[in-house]
Amino acid sequence: MRTAHPTLLFVPGLRDHVEDHWQTIYARKVPGAIIVPPLEADKLSRAARVEALQMALSAIDGPVVLVAHSAGVMITVHWAQKYSRPIHGALLAAPADLESPLPNGYPQPEAIAANGWLPIPRARLPFPSIVAASSNDPLARVERVEALAHAWGSRLIVVGAVGHLNPAAGFGAWTDAETLVQQLCEPI
Repeated sequence: MRTAHPTLLFVPGLRDHVEDHWQTIYARKVPGAIIVPPLEADKLSRAARVEALQMALSAIDGPVVLVAHSAGVMITVHWAQKYSRPIHGALLAAPADLESPLPNGYPQPEAIAANGWLPIPRARLPFPSIVAASSNDPLARVERVEALAHAWGSRLIVVGAVGHLNPAAGFGAWTDAETLVQQLCEPI
């Protein structure tokens, strides 16, 4: 008996929906894909973002593969500490190291701490996951991402010197994401 193909649920980072971001481009290509909606208030609140992910998940029947980017990865790992729901797999792309100072234009350490993001959870994730790391991400040193992937029980793939895998780094479409998600969609 064939099981249903997983629903792809995209978990954006702090900048939410960005029209020319690889997540948005990819989501448009996949019938039935869902993007966690942006927050109207409390945009930096970790708790509000985790609840938005939970609301999106509660509206989906059947298997789910999460496709998270940047702080969306942190939303996902915080969600996994609080909630229990079967997840078929997760692509965790370019996790932002919120325990280290971020570049100008991003929230400062005091704001990150005040909004509940710290510490980064390091418990093993209860679902298969792939962490896609950049060797030159300005939001996380590859050594830090490697340690997080190990703690989460994730398969780590260093995808090269691709910055933060966002439009500022030259990514619109990122077709490697589709290949990695397909691996996660295979029967367990």
